[in-house]
Amino acid sequence: MPRPLRIHVPSGVYHVTLRGNHRQPIFHSDCDRNLLNVIVARALEKFETRLHAFCWMTNHVHMVLQAGPEPISRPMHDIAAEFARAMQLKLETTGHFFERRFHAVLVDTDSYLLELLRYVHRNPVTAGIAASVDAYRWTSHHNYRGVRHDNWVTTNLALDMFAPERARAIAAYCRFVEVEDAQPWEPLQALAPRVAVIGNEEFVARAMRSREPGKTRQSLEELLQEACRRFEVGRDSLTSPVRNAYVARVRAWIAYQAGERGIATLAAVARALGRTEGALRYAIRAYPNDIK
Repeated sequence: MPRPLRIHVPSGVYHVTLRGNHRQPIFHSDCDRNLLNVIVARALEKFETRLHAFCWMTNHVHMVLQAGPEPISRPMHDIAAEFARAMQLKLETTGHFFERRFHAVLVDTDSYLLELLRYVHRNPVTAGIAASVDAYRWTSHHNYRGVRHDNWVTTNLALDMFAPERARAIAAYCRFVEVEDAQPWEPLQALAPRVAVIGNEEFVARAMRSREPGKTRQSLEELLQEACRRFEVGRDSLTSPVRNAYVARVRAWIAYQAGERGIATLAAVARALGRTEGALRYAIRAYPNDIK
């Protein structure tokens, strides 16, 4: 059977899983999990990829990865190959270490990121190997609680969705993750033809447009120039640190149109405007009548 196609969306967020061959354990000690930490951190830096969440179970792993300029298959190939080689040497085995290549689902972060985060961090509790989320060591939950600080784990994107102040955001996250989701995350509930994508119809359509060959799209710089002409604002004002309600509306329009037209992700727009993704998401919600 042919492999399902993958969509590469720069700055797109993916739920990635990788399982041991025949669902056999891939970890045999804490040293093995620490080794994977080192390997993952190295691959993230090499390919400019961000990791928003992880959970190292016994026979599989979960990661929430945000692609950089290259597809997530690049860091995932390095991670899987290096860890497999190390474990095969340790165990003195040959053959396939992982069941198959990794599985990845492109995720609509606006609609599903928080539910995915809860699913990943509650996985040990759901599987019955931990009494609580706090009790399991090998997840990024402890980074979100603020009691561990791995520099290869990014927490800002999700925490900013809870509250602008860090203390309030952490408290809200902790309350959120302790509640079992009434509708468990299911990454296969929304699939485009032979491509794993989860989101509403508009998100799936944009994702599919991103892989249409030979289609010329407006660049982000061209969109910024269009916004300046349309709203009669200076280019420098878009990146100015000075707060201005009118310019905030213009930024919201740019962020929305960049996604709607398949030009750039919110992360790319945030970098271009010198803003955080959280600030742009807030602006889009705050000015719904100005962004269309």
